[in-house]
Amino acid sequence: MGSTPGPRADRPRRRSFTAEYKLAMVAAYDRLPAGEKGALLRREGLYSSHIIEWRRARDAGTLTGPPPRSTPVANSARTAEQSEIERLRRQNERLAADLARNKAALEIMGKAHAFLQLLSENADHDPKSSR
Repeated sequence: MGSTPGPRADRPRRRSFTAEYKLAMVAAYDRLPAGEKGALLRREGLYSSHIIEWRRARDAGTLTGPPPRSTPVANSARTAEQSEIERLRRQNERLAADLARNKAALEIMGKAHAFLQLLSENADHDPKSSR
């Protein structure tokens, strides 16, 4: 008779990535030409679905990493300066996310304008077919 095996020590753990890493990987992926993107994914052990998901989160302004680990603090009361720094950091992150969304929207609008202008020019120069 054998004993029931206990929890495995070599069980794989789910990976978690920081927001900074996610942003860096999306930026690096977007900079590479098409033939080199797969090499980045293989080197980092990522899937294209990671990049797609992280890009969507970045564009929506919801890109976050794993929750920060709490560390015991000798003096649990934060100073007014620490609170102000934290508030400003969060505000800076929100503004950076807003800026990224606005830049993406402006880029899309610029492309749409160029496309419509091209269609308009083609319509002006193409003779109508008569039936």
